[in-house]
Amino acid sequence: MHAAPSLVFFTTLSGLGLGLLTWLGIDPTPPTGWVALVFFALGHGLTLAGLGASALHLRRPERALKAFTQWRTSWLSREAWASAAALGVMGLHGLLLMLGVVVLPLGWLGAALALVTVGTTSMIYAQLRTVPRWHHWTTPALFLWLSLTGGALLAGRAGVALGMLPLAGALQLYTWWDGDGRFARAGTSLETATGLENASRPLFPPHTGSNYVMREMAGTVARRHVTKLRAIALFLMAILPVALPLPLPHVLGVLALVSHVAGVLVSRWLFFAEAEHVVSLYYGRR
Repeated sequence: MHAAPSLVFFTTLSGLGLGLLTWLGIDPTPPTGWVALVFFALGHGLTLAGLGASALHLRRPERALKAFTQWRTSWLSREAWASAAALGVMGLHGLLLMLGVVVLPLGWLGAALALVTVGTTSMIYAQLRTVPRWHHWTTPALFLWLSLTGGALLAGRAGVALGMLPLAGALQLYTWWDGDGRFARAGTSLETATGLENASRPLFPPHTGSNYVMREMAGTVARRHVTKLRAIALFLMAILPVALPLPLPHVLGVLALVSHVAGVLVSRWLFFAEAEHVVSLYYGRR
């Protein structure tokens, strides 16, 4: 599929911001005063930047508010409501902490809503049976784990992050390994895609020119590029942050965070670029 930069940055930045807000919400001794302002502004800023990037993917961004009306059937709409609730509750929690008022249950509620928001984002993709690589429990699991891991790095929880990074790498490896064979295991073929028995390859292509479906849902990535990008993503996301020495915790903490986020950006690009929609069979793209 087409890996739109807006979706890559949306899922990465919002996940990082919501992960930070989750850790701030469950912190038994949360920061107060100006320190709270910095951390909560960072968490809200990253989340809003990610949500803003997602609006760029819409053909009519001015209609983004209409997403709130379809919450009964749309995971995108549920994500909109969850993100508004999470940012609102955590905004109130941060304001009270700035004033020196600690209300821990409010932080717990905000943290739960932040995780629900990440979960709804992942379900936008995991619900799609037409994309076997996404339609699996590993999609929400990876979204949530990477959000919490990046949030731990951003919150300065080095010990927690060091324990989570290897598991993030292992989960990403399993997602790639299992996802490579998921399309074949789904049993989808040209016959099931077209509804025709004993279908053969058509003499002429379905369209004489490019169209939206071909651009967005029938993209391909060369295997040699995939292998290189997976190695880069895994190294930056999980290996380098763990391998950094500890004599300069502040400087190396920033380097570990930058490396992890860069790796997540590469893996998230692959998440979209490697996804194969069943419509690719109809267009002979597989």
